[in-house]
Amino acid sequence: MAQEPYNPLDKLRLGESVAKALLARPVATLPPTEHFNGAGTYALYYTGKFPPYRKIVEKNINNQWGAPIYVGKAVPPGTRKGGYGLGESPGEVLYRRLREHAETIQQTENLSLTDFRCRYLVVDDIWIPLGESLLISTFSPLWNQALDGFGNHDPGAGRYNQQRSPWDVIHPGRPWAAKLKPNSRSKEDILKTISEFTK
Repeated sequence: MAQEPYNPLDKLRLGESVAKALLARPVATLPPTEHFNGAGTYALYYTGKFPPYRKIVEKNINNQWGAPIYVGKAVPPGTRKGGYGLGESPGEVLYRRLREHAETIQQTENLSLTDFRCRYLVVDDIWIPLGESLLISTFSPLWNQALDGFGNHDPGAGRYNQQRSPWDVIHPGRPWAAKLKPNSRSKEDILKTISEFTK
């Protein structure tokens, strides 16, 4: 059977290199203590006592950091309009995204920011989505795959007719999420999904 020739610029290998570089980074507080410039990818880790996340915590304690609960990206302004890799300065976009996540966690009624850590990597713009996709595919983080809504923003006045996300059902506290319509799924049903996903 003929083998495919090795292609060092294969998309999968490029994504793997970004993911590997991120996972080699030290684990830091959320948000990082010092401001920095750049766009890139990141992973969030949880080590707290929220009972439904026990299986995730077991993979992160004792400095294992084996199960990110969320993986994301922060891209420079203008990338949605075709500006990837065109030399625009991203400013502190990655740092700001991590700080936003920290603020979200602080607003909840049942999570503590001290139970979270992060890894982050400043990446050349064009490789950011590829690295994020591979990390999500590799780790299947709960908040990416089974409990949607953590990365959501306030939809703004006039758009509060949409449903509250499953994440906001399980972790209430964001003031704007309280203005949304109740989710069609019960809290018990969502907790069952979490249990099945993490077992």
